[in-house]
Amino acid sequence: MAKISPSILSADFARLGEDCRCILDAGADMIHFDVMDGHFVDNISFGIPVLKSLHKSFPDAVYDVHLMISHPLAYCGAFAASGADYITFHLEAEDDIQATIDAIHAVGCKAGLSIKPGTPAEALFPWLDQIEMILVMSVEPGRGGQAFLPSALDKLRILSAECHRRELTPDLSVDGGINDDVTGPQCAEAGANLLVAGSALFGAADRAKVIEQFHRL
Repeated sequence: MAKISPSILSADFARLGEDCRCILDAGADMIHFDVMDGHFVDNISFGIPVLKSLHKSFPDAVYDVHLMISHPLAYCGAFAASGADYITFHLEAEDDIQATIDAIHAVGCKAGLSIKPGTPAEALFPWLDQIEMILVMSVEPGRGGQAFLPSALDKLRILSAECHRRELTPDLSVDGGINDDVTGPQCAEAGANLLVAGSALFGAADRAKVIEQFHRL
C-alpha cells in the first residue's frame, strides 16, 4: 500500500484549514509542507507561522516539511518547534549535509534528503543509512504545472534496489506530476512507497476516492 502526502501548495489558501481537514478526514497519511525561499528556487511560499497555525489546529497530523531553501541548517530548530515531524532538505543546498542531518535528528525530527531532476540517484548513497526519507523530485522544484519527468522512475528503481541491498527502510518518496491513474502507479511499481500529490488530489471532486486509489497502489 502506498502512503499519500498531499502537497498543500495546491490547496485553496483562503480556506487552508478546511482543505487540510478534508484531506485528513479522507485518509491522507501526512501533510506535505513545501517551503521556498526565493533563492534556492524562484518562488516564495510559506513558512514557520503557517506550520505553527496548522499544527495548533491539527496537532495529531504528521507534517512532512520539504525545505527548498539554500540554508536549511539555520531553520531546523524553528520548524521542529512549530510541529514538523519530517524535515527534508536538498542535497544541492549550500549547508553541510552531515551537519544538517545531525541537526534535524537533534531536534527530534526524522531527516530526509531530496534530489533535483538533474542529480543522479547515486549521489544519495553515502547518506542512505542516516535518513528516514528519500525524496525524488520528478519536476524541477519551485514551479507548479510541470509535466512528470520519466527519468524519476529509474532513480526510484536504483534507490529502491540499493536500500534493499543494504537492508535499509527509509520512506522512498516522489514529488511532482503525481496522479492516481498513470504516474502514481508507475512510481509505486518503481519502488516508491510515499507519493506526494497536489492538484490531482485538491482538484478532485471526491478526494477520499482519490486517496483510496493511491492507497491501493
